[in-house]
Amino acid sequence: MSKVETIKERLAAVRETMAKTGVDIYLVLTNDYHISEYSGDYFKEREFITGFTGSAGTAVIMKDEAKLFTDGRYYVQAAKEIDGTGFELMKDGSVGVPSVTEYVEQQLSDGACIAFDGRTVDARMGLKLLDIAAKKNATINDDFDAIAPIFESRAPFPESKAFYLDEKYSGATIKEKLVAIRESLTKANATCHIIASLDDVCWLFNIRGNDVWCNPVIMAYAYIDESKAILYTDGDRFNDEILAKFKECNVEIRPYNSVYEDAAKLKGKLLLDTKRINTRLYNICNANSDLTCIFKENPSVLLKAIKNETEIANLKSVHREDGAALTKFIFWTKKAVKEGKQITEADAAEYLDSLRAKISDYIELSFDTISATGPNAAMMHYHATKENASVLKPEGMLLVDSGGQYLRGTTDVTRTFALGPVTEEMKKCFTLTLKGMLNLSNARFLHGCNGFSLDILARGPLWNDGIDYRCGTGHGVGYLLNVHESPNGFRWKHIPGVNDLAVLEPGMVTSDEPGVYEEGKFGIRIENEIVTKKDYENEYGTFLSFDNLTMAPIDLELVDKAYLDKTDIERLNNYHATVYENIKEFFEGEELEELKMATRAI
Repeated sequence: MSKVETIKERLAAVRETMAKTGVDIYLVLTNDYHISEYSGDYFKEREFITGFTGSAGTAVIMKDEAKLFTDGRYYVQAAKEIDGTGFELMKDGSVGVPSVTEYVEQQLSDGACIAFDGRTVDARMGLKLLDIAAKKNATINDDFDAIAPIFESRAPFPESKAFYLDEKYSGATIKEKLVAIRESLTKANATCHIIASLDDVCWLFNIRGNDVWCNPVIMAYAYIDESKAILYTDGDRFNDEILAKFKECNVEIRPYNSVYEDAAKLKGKLLLDTKRINTRLYNICNANSDLTCIFKENPSVLLKAIKNETEIANLKSVHREDGAALTKFIFWTKKAVKEGKQITEADAAEYLDSLRAKISDYIELSFDTISATGPNAAMMHYHATKENASVLKPEGMLLVDSGGQYLRGTTDVTRTFALGPVTEEMKKCFTLTLKGMLNLSNARFLHGCNGFSLDILARGPLWNDGIDYRCGTGHGVGYLLNVHESPNGFRWKHIPGVNDLAVLEPGMVTSDEPGVYEEGKFGIRIENEIVTKKDYENEYGTFLSFDNLTMAPIDLELVDKAYLDKTDIERLNNYHATVYENIKEFFEGEELEELKMATRAI
């Protein structure tokens, strides 16, 4: 049976269950029970029912219609993957396209029923749906899952062993982090706190795991009050060393799902982050008459985002080795293609992954490597497989977005480089992208600025030529945690709930990645990680700037100096001189000469 026919059968089975239970609108989200950006295989219900394999999207299923909402990163990919399945693509974020909740409100009739699994819907969205239902005298069923009964090939629930991240990597003890959280609770006039977001939980207890591919976390919730902390997960995950550290800090281990039962019995003033807690847990806490809920962002979000001196030193160290591996990959790929070897996008990604795996403290990739040439590169999150990969030809460009998880931190870097002759349009777009990347990474700005303030520096050179890209310019990067980390980021307009309004603080690591994506033709992205640092103070306030963490050459074959001014050229030359000094020790012989050529001044 074809994929299309299989999806149609699944959709029919879901609609049959909806009809039997009186459900009119059924929402299927991509989330796990912790509202994580990336979810383990166990949670792929939305992919199962739609056929769309991207990391972000929501299915809305009704009696006679089925919609898939996804953002600009996935328009091209989603259209291909759901073609003929019975689902229609809704280009979330495009002019004239309603959001998921707006669409539900448009379609909801009086007295109807909206249903979803409340463990996979964040509380903010759950509250919106509740308001929509109230307007139409409709009902909400937040304990509905029509997919689980037919998801026969479902992966097991993740239960990896945890490991402890030593203070020589984390830079702070569990006790120190608990003190910081408790101080934040006192400032917020709260007496207790539930944390559901996996990266916040793992950061707080200095633990990492392997429950989610490319995100080294374990499935867990946490509770903290003035005297104790509870970690809700399987106790068998921890060795004696970790359990001893927990005992020192009065950390108790309780079964994973006990958090729901315990939340109903809590007393006090509870700090809850509605963006990072699921609707079911929110409803339990909100219904508890012995609790006063204080709705604020998890204190750990900001504490985690501001990397300490140990973390920054480790990141600078690992980025040198990571950049050297990427540079060797670029040299190898250019040479192999020029010699006429049969290499596909997937082969290239596999080779780069193998180079990273040789770095001493490598854990895993920080996301599936994106290796894309020609029209494939116009799909921002295209993933080449052995079956669909294009062969690299001695023409055009290859875009490679990749990164690793190491004990010394997380890397995320994109380089686009020439495989052979390129068009003038490609060189122009590449150079304007480069100009924007350098503008932002060389910014000096007053403390108080956020990503919304600075995004224009990266986007401006492209806007001047009537070009844009349908995504943010940058995102926060975790430390051996999520490659996309709140609260810092760069965006040109404010989108409620998205990383763009957080004030940039010294120690925050953010990606700087403008690009050009010409559908059906080519894609370009240049991405460096940058860390905010303090420059100086004067009568106007505290001035900040960025240090580049990423150490890998920009392909000079794609640079057209006609689009660069003197300052741009100086910035590029300075960056390349820094790259050479930082990674030259990893090269010798012919490769060292290639490095000198790749980082030469222009």
